[in-house]
Parts: sequence; structure tokens; C-alpha cells
Amino acid sequence: MTDDPVYDEINDAKTNLNHIYNERDPRAYFRKLKGVNYSIPGAAKPIFQKLISTLQDRADDAIRVLDLGCSYGVNAALLKHDLSIGDLYDRWGQKELADATSENIVERDKRFFANLDDAEDIEMIGFDVADNAVAFAEETGLLDEGFSVNLETEALSEAAKKELAPVDLVTSTGCVGYVTEKSFNRLLPAITSGSQPWFANFVLRMFPFDAIEDTLNDHGYVTEKLQDRTFVQRRFTSDNEQAQVVDQLQDLGIDPTGKELEGHLLAEFYLSRPRVDAASVPIDELMAA
Repeated sequence: MTDDPVYDEINDAKTNLNHIYNERDPRAYFRKLKGVNYSIPGAAKPIFQKLISTLQDRADDAIRVLDLGCSYGVNAALLKHDLSIGDLYDRWGQKELADATSENIVERDKRFFANLDDAEDIEMIGFDVADNAVAFAEETGLLDEGFSVNLETEALSEAAKKELAPVDLVTSTGCVGYVTEKSFNRLLPAITSGSQPWFANFVLRMFPFDAIEDTLNDHGYVTEKLQDRTFVQRRFTSDNEQAQVVDQLQDLGIDPTGKELEGHLLAEFYLSRPRVDAASVPIDELMAA
């Protein structure tokens, strides 16, 4: 949780899954997520792939992606391999795995991901406060490098700064709201020291993005929102959660009719790029190419 009263009030309306977010392996977390049709990584995958492909066209080396709020390496699994979020549910939600040890799961997944022959030419770095989840993603090879750090309260280590200098793309599919502009302020000097990566953030509609946008703007970035598009994150876990979120949206002047009132948390997509890139190809043109 942040120490931002606006974000914290919004988070209080959401179901708290912290008790299963940092297990030694993803089975409990994915059983819960499957029950609420958590799907934002799958919705984000084609957009991230479009950005990676665009960046690859002008790069000499493998694209390096930094995933904020990486958890168990979900986005890494989808971007590195020809896998869907459904494939991960099938893999981590199998009933016959209920009695397996976490060590068994790690070894099983290490072999599985290593033997997939469709790996994309990208490198994945992950940041998350959940140290066990990051360790799982590293041990199974989903993350090439992982860091457990709370950028809301902690400075970047020298080791992390060294890894971040050549990053090409920064992604997130739900961590905004748990992180604020404080995290971006700590991150930006390191990742813009040797390059100007793009930032691709999926943000739930009730979380304001203004302060993060202003922070990025101070570092020479222009932020565009993909207009007239929303992306399902998951179903509400209860009528109470839905009612509280709907109330918050209405307080912010955001109309939930035909959207959250239909039963799902919805995100919007923000792309932040250096001014010259944003001016050259607007977001709608980029996504349509």
C-alpha cells in the first residue's frame, strides 16, 4: 500500500489479495484469479507486442523490457512465449498439483519454459515488492533479472541501476494505484541515463494518472491515452466491491454505465514516449499500423 491518501482510499474498495500474492509459487494466487476471470495480461499482450515490434525495427540488440509489478512473471511468460493467460491457468491451476511442493513446481516450470522453442528475442526485468514471487519468476527463467523493492519508500540499489540503464520499454498491467509518482521519480533517472525507453501502463479507471504523467513530462515525455478503449482486468469479487468502485468512479465524474456496472474492473491504456517519437507517430496511428 502507498502512503498516498487518494490511492489508499481507492484501494480500500478493492478486494485485498495480498495474503496469496507472495507465496512461494503461483498456484493459490492463480486459483483465486481464475475465479474472477483475471485477464488484463492477455488483453495487454498484443499491445505490448506491437510496441516491442516497433522498437525492434530500430534496435540492434534484443529489446529489454522492465515489467513493474511483475509478480510471478506473468507478462514475461506471455511475451517471451506463445502462451495465453488461459494456458497459465491450466498450468498453475491443475488439481493434481495441489499436493506438490513449491520446489517441485519450480523445477517443473523451469524445465517447461526452458523447453519451449518459441521464445521471443526479448529480455525481461521485473520489479515487485513480493520477494517470493520475483524469486519464482527468476528461478523458472521467466525473468532474466528480478528485483524485490518498494520504490515508494526505497531507493534503487546500484545493482538495479546498472541493469536498468539499457531498458527499451517499461510495462505495467495493474501496479499503478499501488505505486505512485514517487516510484517513477526514483526509477526515471536510472532508466533514462543511457536511453529513452517507452512507458506502457494499463491503469484502472478509478486511479488518477495525472501525477505520474506530470513526472514523466518533467523528463521529456508525452503521454497519450488510447481513446475509446477499455480493457477488462477482472470480474468484481462481490457486489460490495462493485458498489464501492462505482461510487468512487461517480465521485470522480467518470460514468460507469455500460462498463463497471456490467460487472468488471476496467483499465485504460497510457503510452508515454519521448516528445519526438510521440510527434512522429501518434498513438492511434501506431496501434493501427
